[in-house]
Amino acid sequence: MQHSTIAIDRKESTISRRSTKSSIFSWIRFILLLIAIYCVLHFGIAIKIVSGHSMNPTLHDKGLMVVNKLFYKPDRGDIVIVRDPDGFDIVKRIIGLPNDKIFIKNGMVYVNGSPLKETYTKGTANDMNEVVLNNHSYFIIGDNRTPGESLDSRDPSIGPIDKSTIEGKVILH
Repeated sequence: MQHSTIAIDRKESTISRRSTKSSIFSWIRFILLLIAIYCVLHFGIAIKIVSGHSMNPTLHDKGLMVVNKLFYKPDRGDIVIVRDPDGFDIVKRIIGLPNDKIFIKNGMVYVNGSPLKETYTKGTANDMNEVVLNNHSYFIIGDNRTPGESLDSRDPSIGPIDKSTIEGKVILH
């Protein structure tokens, strides 16, 4: 009888240790999953709220945006989140890429001497002398071109922006 009692005690002890190990591994997997979700949400994507009317009619005040912050190469026409010189996030459209020449005449935006075909704008922009972008600069502008509605690369306080200030591309709005 004693042999069977000892065998049962050993089995219960082994089962108890396995259960404890299983529980610990479950917690570790759960914590690693939480860390992975945090990293994706913090470094990979962001949910932002539009503040203002500078991107009307494309984006509306208090609207939600989903931003891709990883594996992103800025391109003409992209709507991006940019960190401005005062440390605020702003949302604008890229219309000028490195080495482009941008000017505005009679409300029409020209890129490298050709008018930019834009179906997403509101209002008419003031004329602007030609700006030549360097190897790392982008020209950003709000879709609402009504004078005074958008603080963007047309304003000397912002000017062309460096790629390092682009935080991500708006992928859903």
